[in-house]
Amino acid sequence: MTTPPNWDAIRDLSRRVIREGAPLLRTEDTRALLLRTADEVAIADAASALQSDDGALTLLHECSRRISEGSNRLMDALDRMYRHQDAGNYEDARQEMREVLSVEVVPYYREAAQGQLDDMADNP
Repeated sequence: MTTPPNWDAIRDLSRRVIREGAPLLRTEDTRALLLRTADEVAIADAASALQSDDGALTLLHECSRRISEGSNRLMDALDRMYRHQDAGNYEDARQEMREVLSVEVVPYYREAAQGQLDDMADNP
């Protein structure tokens, strides 16, 4: 599995701007952070979003949403998967990961779910 992305900076920016109401300044560093994160969470055409303040804010919201929802989705599914495995029910455990893969767009989370599914291939 690839190294997990470091989303601390985007989480920090999101906290300051979205939760605390700080202005989103479109500096070169902020642009680079948003472009990199957009790529990591599979958002196309991020560069055009950065042409306006509203577009940049929308991009920040969407990056943050994909990171948090994808993480929550995967963690919840992993919890259920492990419970199914503990009960010896590998088909339902596999189904948990299939359901994540059916909706997840963030490549890192997709890779994690696929890895779990692959690891269960040898189980009944």
